[in-house]
Amino acid sequence: MNFDIVAALIGAIVGLLAGSGIVYTVLNGMLKKRRHSILREAEAEGEAVKKEKLLQAKERFLELKEEHEQAAQEKDKRLNQGLEKNKQREQQLSRQQQDLSNREKQVNAMQGEIDQRMQGIELRRQEVEKNHEKQVVQLEKISGLNAEDAKKQLVDSLRDEARTNAMALVKDVVEEAKTTANKEAKRIIIQTIQRVATEHAVENAVSTFHIENDELKGRIIGREGRNIRALEEATGVEIVVDDTPGAIMLSCFDPVRRELARLALHQLVKDGRIHPGRIEEIVAKTKKHLEDEIMEIGKRTCIDMGIHGLHNELMRMVGRMRYRSSYGQNLLQHSRETANLCATMAAELGLNVKAAKRAGLLHDIGKVPEDNPELPHALLGMQLAEKYGEKPDVCNAIGAHHDEIEMTGLLSPIVQACDAISGARPGARREAVEQYIKRLKDLESVAMSYEGVSKAYAIQAGRELRVMVESDRVTDAEADSISMSIADRIQSEMTYPGQVKIVVIREKRSMAVAK
Repeated sequence: MNFDIVAALIGAIVGLLAGSGIVYTVLNGMLKKRRHSILREAEAEGEAVKKEKLLQAKERFLELKEEHEQAAQEKDKRLNQGLEKNKQREQQLSRQQQDLSNREKQVNAMQGEIDQRMQGIELRRQEVEKNHEKQVVQLEKISGLNAEDAKKQLVDSLRDEARTNAMALVKDVVEEAKTTANKEAKRIIIQTIQRVATEHAVENAVSTFHIENDELKGRIIGREGRNIRALEEATGVEIVVDDTPGAIMLSCFDPVRRELARLALHQLVKDGRIHPGRIEEIVAKTKKHLEDEIMEIGKRTCIDMGIHGLHNELMRMVGRMRYRSSYGQNLLQHSRETANLCATMAAELGLNVKAAKRAGLLHDIGKVPEDNPELPHALLGMQLAEKYGEKPDVCNAIGAHHDEIEMTGLLSPIVQACDAISGARPGARREAVEQYIKRLKDLESVAMSYEGVSKAYAIQAGRELRVMVESDRVTDAEADSISMSIADRIQSEMTYPGQVKIVVIREKRSMAVAK
């Protein structure tokens, strides 16, 4: 029965028997019985729990004991294995120690044998030295030379032989380098030249102005020559009016001024009003028109070449190149051709094509400034490029294309090579006869200055130098040396287009006369 039900019954009985003396006695008896019953039940449950926990503890103890025994067995097994390994190692170490002892005995025995042999070798060396000294004394008596003189003669002969061998080796190395190093360069240069074709206009210091009839000559000259004087003062060009029918000569070293005079004269003849006031007006208008045309030529050239961001002043200089020439080669056409060559060569070499084309177009801008300073055109062009914001590699390529400053970038040798290709190829430039003859004589005089040279001939328009040497005075090795020395002197002392091939010829001729 539940304790709550009992309490409720007791409360009911208490209510029924309230005020009666029996309540206490009944309640006390019932409570004692219930207490004893609860205690007995609790003791029974406690005994049952105690037995269960004891059984569980015994089972856990047996499991832990079994695990401990297994761990102890494994540990003993590992210890036994470690002891076995240590025992094997001790045995191995004892064997190695025994081997070392045996080897030490063998080494000691061999050391004794070596010492004995060294003593024998030392005795033999002393005997050899004594015999050598005796032989040296005998050789000195026989040859009449002491050891120092003999050594000197031997060294001299070895030096001459080494020099000859070195010269032959240098020649072989140079030939091999030319064969291997120039192969790819020749391919690139030939391909670059083949891909560029540019027309060249031959210009000089005189222009011809054609007129319809000779009556215009008198009008151009004017009364007492005032018209022609006004025209010459306004343009800076010398105007030559002679008996040549239908033509007037305009003479000036500045092509821009010659063009200005030609255009102004054309406007005056077309207009018909020729007098000093009209001449000054026409020359001023023509000059402005020519400046605009020069600027337009520069812009159009930059657009055609794909060059952007060029300063206006540099663009104007590019336009002025149209009216300049070098050795009969139009400067603008030469610069355009050089730029195309540079772009092609830079593309073959994997370099910046735009920068190469830019440097090629601007490499000769130092030839067109109006003030004409004393600086070389390459250095002046570099200063102008730096002034107007060109990049350092482009400026260095402009300044170094004639070796007047040191090359610091890969664009510089490309511009130098392409400038030489454009200017030195056949038909690109013309040379005065006097300069041509002087250059040939200079080549021959350089060759004739060497000892043993009998004759020298500059052939192939100065592209090849044939040198004849005397066979009894010059050896084959010395002939190689002479050819290399002549090439170095020509390269350092002379100015010439392209390259000069030096051929040294040495031959032996034996002559006899049958009578």
